[in-house]
Amino acid sequence: AFMCETNGKVSIILPVYNVEKFLPICLESVIHQTYENTEIICVDDSSPDGSVNIIKNYMQKDSRIKLISQENTGLSGARNTGLQNAEGEYVMFLDSDDWIELETCAAAVEEMQKENADLVMWSYVREFPNTQSPKQVFKADRIVFDGEEMRNILHRRIAGLKDEELSDPSDADSAVTAWGKLYKTKILKENGCKFTDTKLVGTEDALFNLETFCHIKKAVFINKFFNHYRKDNSVSLTRSYKPNLFDMWQELYNRMGDIINKNALPFEDALDNRIALSIIGLGLNELIDKKSAAEKIKKIKYFLSSPRYKKAYKNLKVQYMPVHWRVFFTCCKHGNAAGVYALLVCIDKIIGK
Repeated sequence: AFMCETNGKVSIILPVYNVEKFLPICLESVIHQTYENTEIICVDDSSPDGSVNIIKNYMQKDSRIKLISQENTGLSGARNTGLQNAEGEYVMFLDSDDWIELETCAAAVEEMQKENADLVMWSYVREFPNTQSPKQVFKADRIVFDGEEMRNILHRRIAGLKDEELSDPSDADSAVTAWGKLYKTKILKENGCKFTDTKLVGTEDALFNLETFCHIKKAVFINKFFNHYRKDNSVSLTRSYKPNLFDMWQELYNRMGDIINKNALPFEDALDNRIALSIIGLGLNELIDKKSAAEKIKKIKYFLSSPRYKKAYKNLKVQYMPVHWRVFFTCCKHGNAAGVYALLVCIDKIIGK
């Protein structure tokens, strides 16, 4: 069994791949935490750039930094390796092109101990090249999720948005990230919680947390903007065209559906809403490709006509949405791929600003 000394140590897991430009800012934010009882596990996923040298230089200055080098397995594999090697009572995931505020660990551990919680989570700031945009995961200053609220609000939110929450579709993923949270290590290890390979499911955080939250009894949210999520990293996973994204996401929804069924969670409508909203990501992914507009519209039509998406749109409550999203999802409902394409082009221009 996993033994853990109750000394409040925080294991901070950094998957490292091609981040030499951003890594120093990330490492500085971690080694200068006001809470000093940490270990910093850098998992070098066969990074081809100078990232490893940067880590080795920092290791000479700070004995809390550990370096594990492995064959390239992608973000999920690197996080899993970090988790296997974590010795702290608590664990935190941080992407190595992002950074955290210096009081993050101290505040999170304090909440964890005060409430005897299994998880603490917080808000974040999206960092664009010329601007920043704070993202509140929930509106209140502080929420303790216990019992029913844990399941019906927080856990369900991992599956998808519901009712009034649909007024801002950009909230679909704000609560699901693996970063921006402090977990009790014991819960992850004892229940074998692991990240699924991104190459299989396209994006791993929602699946990881949907599974993990089955084992979490009590969680605390604090509305502090502790994580800085970099949105300008051109080598990051989010900016390159993924030809198989649709198939990967189908696998993701199959697996999320399995967890929901296996644990008898009343989240099916929330998952349908996640599927409905995912057309935004699928469509924006198609825009990156070099195909003609006609081919892109054809691809969008293919997505919209699949049974899973048809069912999701049939149940989607657009009345909660602002007018531009209402128009967009009404186009989706009616299989109007050209309309969806035109609106996506506008969305892309707005996002790109």
